[in-house]
Amino acid sequence: MEIRIVEVQPQMVLGMRKKGKYEEIGMMIPKVCQFAEESGVQIQGPPIFGCHEMTVEESKKADEEGNADVTVAVPVSGKVEGTDEIKCYELPGGKMAKIVHKGPYQECEFTYEKLFAWLGQRGKRVVGPTREVYLNDPREVPPEELLTEIYAPIE
Repeated sequence: MEIRIVEVQPQMVLGMRKKGKYEEIGMMIPKVCQFAEESGVQIQGPPIFGCHEMTVEESKKADEEGNADVTVAVPVSGKVEGTDEIKCYELPGGKMAKIVHKGPYQECEFTYEKLFAWLGQRGKRVVGPTREVYLNDPREVPPEELLTEIYAPIE
């Protein structure tokens, strides 16, 4: 698992944010995709999950307690009017550390630990929500073949 520093461009997205458990991601993404389709905008890339908890430990605790700060989004071709539940906004870009996780989503913890250790060894600090970009569809590939890009914004 190679880790690289990359420059991520800002993206226009449709997204939704709520407090709950991470397992809700699988229900939130289709809602956002359906809204995009009904709004007439083109989806311009794979779905994204934003994790606002800043450590693996905070994430596990928030998920167990059912109060994780869960954001999902899909990149879209243009700005559209949102709703109370689904918003259209620009997802910020910037300098980020990137690693690719291969395998079930539930096993991403080791990949995050590796990423955070790598950042710590280099004196880098995470300065915002991490994000996961889901490169393939769990309805089309077995869990061991799932590919997830993980990004951590850094100074």
